[in-house]
Amino acid sequence: MDTEKGPLANKVALVTGGSRGIGAAIALGLARDGADVALTYLNRADRADRVVDQITALGRKAVAIAADNADPAAVTAAVDQTAGTLDRLDILVNNAGVFPYGSIEDTSLAELDHTLGVHVRGVFVATQAALRHLADGGRVINIGSCLVERVPYPGVALYAMSKSALVGLTRGLARDLGGRAITVNLVHPGSTDTEMNPADSTEAAAERDFIALGRYAEPAEVAATVRHLAGPGGRYITGASISVDGGFAA
Repeated sequence: MDTEKGPLANKVALVTGGSRGIGAAIALGLARDGADVALTYLNRADRADRVVDQITALGRKAVAIAADNADPAAVTAAVDQTAGTLDRLDILVNNAGVFPYGSIEDTSLAELDHTLGVHVRGVFVATQAALRHLADGGRVINIGSCLVERVPYPGVALYAMSKSALVGLTRGLARDLGGRAITVNLVHPGSTDTEMNPADSTEAAAERDFIALGRYAEPAEVAATVRHLAGPGGRYITGASISVDGGFAA
């Protein structure tokens, strides 16, 4: 395959949490559009290596980096390693996440700190580190959640709070970085058929009742919006929160 073709030819992307689910779909989608891709993973190097193999089969360069998004030093090192190994950085996708579930009475301070560390501090630190490498016209794309817009059931207050913080961060960064033509946007996926939330789980039927389209998303459907924001069509979109939720928040 000719690596010079595609709307993202000669671009380099970093996708945090890119070894499975939505993150893997994003990494593969960006590669199909011509980008070389680095991805981080927490464990299961075999899964990360499988995504790398799929990307290299497309004729792109790829690297998997072990990094816990809750560890600021590891996040910074992953960004720097991406730019060093792949020679540049044009697109940062802050996707790594956890899903705490339970009542606020049962939520420990350790769980609170870890969730905020992954979803808020990790995103802030990764973006801060990326700005040393991003050229003017670069892209930062944060992955939020449909639960920012609507919380129809109990047990997800911590998760919704942590993802809601990305709204303010995205808007603020869009203002801060607009002078460099760096766009910053937030994508809110709805229920998506992944290992974390499979469409055939016992809870899935209840979740589908909240979705106007009546079905779960495929990871590639979320990735399609990220690909648009990363590509030429996303040049004039910044500070936006875009729902890819099948009408969950309608």
